[in-house]
Amino acid sequence: MNKTDPRESLGYQVADLHRLFGRVFDRRVAHLELTRVQWRALKHLGHAEGATQVELADRLDVEPIALGRVIDRLQKAGFVERRADPADRRVWRLYLLPQSAQVMGPVEAVAQALRKDATAGISAEELATTLSVLDRVRENLTRIDREDRGESSSQS
Repeated sequence: MNKTDPRESLGYQVADLHRLFGRVFDRRVAHLELTRVQWRALKHLGHAEGATQVELADRLDVEPIALGRVIDRLQKAGFVERRADPADRRVWRLYLLPQSAQVMGPVEAVAQALRKDATAGISAEELATTLSVLDRVRENLTRIDREDRGESSSQS
């Protein structure tokens, strides 16, 4: 079997890491009865409270209809509140409710422990280099995505 250029398997490695992180994370937070998608929605909403469902769906890279079901479950659990946008009654803005803090702390602790476990035996310098390279790959892909969609590179 021929060894391929490592750059050719970058996408596979990143996807595989994502899958494995997700599997271990889901197992470690199962007792909290919060899915990874729900946690990601809460976490992103914590950084962008008042976002619309469409804006949050875009940030999470999911379809708005799929996010709507996630928000329905989070609202039923008492973690999220939908409020009508005063400028457009067809638009719902999303806000965290105080009860969300009861799960966010424990889930964040699991996430931090998982990051620590996953990087065991990797020096701070190695990790910094890896993250720097991945940041540049993301920047390149973001630029390519914008170009492919016909956006100019000066747009944000």
